[in-house]
Amino acid sequence: MKALIKLGGTLLDNRASRAALAAQIAALPGTGVQPVVVHGGGRQMTRFLASQGVESRFVNGLRVTSPEIIDAVLKVFAGSVNKELVAALVAAGAPAVGLSGIDGALAEARQLNPDLGAVGQIVRTNPEVLEALVGGGFIPVVACVAGDRDGNIYNVNADQMAVACAAGFRAAKLLFLTDVEGVRGADGETLAELTPEEARALIAAGVASGGMEAKLNSACAALDHGVGEVVIAAGAAPDVVRRLVNGEAMGTRLRRSGT
Repeated sequence: MKALIKLGGTLLDNRASRAALAAQIAALPGTGVQPVVVHGGGRQMTRFLASQGVESRFVNGLRVTSPEIIDAVLKVFAGSVNKELVAALVAAGAPAVGLSGIDGALAEARQLNPDLGAVGQIVRTNPEVLEALVGGGFIPVVACVAGDRDGNIYNVNADQMAVACAAGFRAAKLLFLTDVEGVRGADGETLAELTPEEARALIAAGVASGGMEAKLNSACAALDHGVGEVVIAAGAAPDVVRRLVNGEAMGTRLRRSGT
């Protein structure tokens, strides 16, 4: 079974949390699961920019990305965050390979909005890159950076990168591991299951907003592009990766209507 695991940057900012998740992911190939990992790193990016005296500015949740910031994107997302996670996977016994959407034209993007600078929207993926690595026994670890055919580099939302890679890789499961237990309903309780229609209703009612609205939109897009199911769950839960892959009821599971 193919699985795409998206790790939020908050989960990777702590060495113990990073090592625990790496150990869980490293065990998957031995159970017949072919994992691909996509990660964010927004907290690490904001901290790095602050250390350089650069203020982070956001529009609709997207970081305005000047040439100065795209240089930091490469240093942090494709550099320290990616390599720390790869190192943790290698320490756990997994032959992990760190890359970004630029490598092998894995994810091609175009500029989303000139006002946002070098923020990209993915328009095409080259899943053969992932297939070649997974077929060779490696675990790809993808940073949320993309390029285009003219050599431009783009900062890409990590959830969107996960959806694009999951769709191209034809993943049966897409796991969004984050710092919340799942999607909350109007009463504040975590919802066990959602259809895309129900997810969009939560957004329309203002119950799901901000980062969760973005996650639900990404989840719906993944289902629309053929991913079997999407789960949004707390990455800090014990043995979360194995439990989710095995179908245990955790977090919020999204499936297409009628499945």
